[in-house]
Amino acid sequence: MTTDSKTIPATLIAGDGIGPEIVESVTEILDTVGAPFVWDRQLAGMAGVDAVNDPLPKQTIESIRRTGLALKGPLTTPVGGGFKSINVTLRQEFGLFANLRPTKTIIPGGRFDDIDLVLFRENLEGYYAAMEHYIPVGEDPKGIALSSGFNSRAECRRIVKFAFEYAVKNNRKTVTIVHKANILKLLTGLFLEEGRKVAEEYKGRIEFNERIVDACAMQLVINPWQFDVIVTTNLFGDILSDLTAGLVGGLGMAPGANIGEKAAVFEAVHGSAPDIAGKGIANPLALLLAAVMMLRHVNRNDLADRIDAGIKKVITNGTVRTKDLGGNASTKDLTAALKQAVA
Repeated sequence: MTTDSKTIPATLIAGDGIGPEIVESVTEILDTVGAPFVWDRQLAGMAGVDAVNDPLPKQTIESIRRTGLALKGPLTTPVGGGFKSINVTLRQEFGLFANLRPTKTIIPGGRFDDIDLVLFRENLEGYYAAMEHYIPVGEDPKGIALSSGFNSRAECRRIVKFAFEYAVKNNRKTVTIVHKANILKLLTGLFLEEGRKVAEEYKGRIEFNERIVDACAMQLVINPWQFDVIVTTNLFGDILSDLTAGLVGGLGMAPGANIGEKAAVFEAVHGSAPDIAGKGIANPLALLLAAVMMLRHVNRNDLADRIDAGIKKVITNGTVRTKDLGGNASTKDLTAALKQAVA
């Protein structure tokens, strides 16, 4: 996305549980660096259900359609009541075909150090298209549960090309295509086939290799430094991106972006953590890192670099960390330290 205007309209969704607390923290830090976003605050999740009995209100969808840009805190999809996953609905509504999850070491001295890899996950197809039904067996109407997945040649090509383009623009060296074509010969065979074709187009610029998903999971734990950019299908990407988050301290350090042709939604990928909501101890870093990605998306690398440097300074110094990072700082303490570091 490019923009010449000084201000950029964007949708802001506080979300549920710890969402409002970490969103407040992140917007304060963004204000401190003079970020260009003008927020249109909207509801989703349980906040949407409480207000208008809809976890993804029409007004919120219309706002994202208008701005083409959103930052959202964690959302809770209501259990039962026929409500679809909010994230899946958003991805389908706006064609957010690419899920982007960078994984980078911020806290030094962990089990794994100097991790720096990026995972791309196809966001619209695979088994998460969720075409499911039951087949009765004898007296049991739910004797067999059947789920169908699908991959289209066009979407396989689009996500792999997106990953290679990212590698070129960000001086990455290698793209690894992850699949299960040895067993799911058609479903992920098509993904691998299209991936190889795309890789040919970048020959001499970006190295390419391929891994079967279970071998990739093992290698990510044994030697994660061999990976640079990973691209894979929906289900595998969901699993592997949580694994990669574990390499750098967990989901509290994991930002995510969902990107399409007409809109981009940036998020903290962790849950709403209702058990600690309102206690003032939530870690805002995942959402702040998502906001950094959002700044890069609108070509404000200058501001993104300032926040990145501030995070590194505060967290590496180690005197101000929330409980999940081994400290005892409150959300407000960490926010104040980060604001001082970026000011």
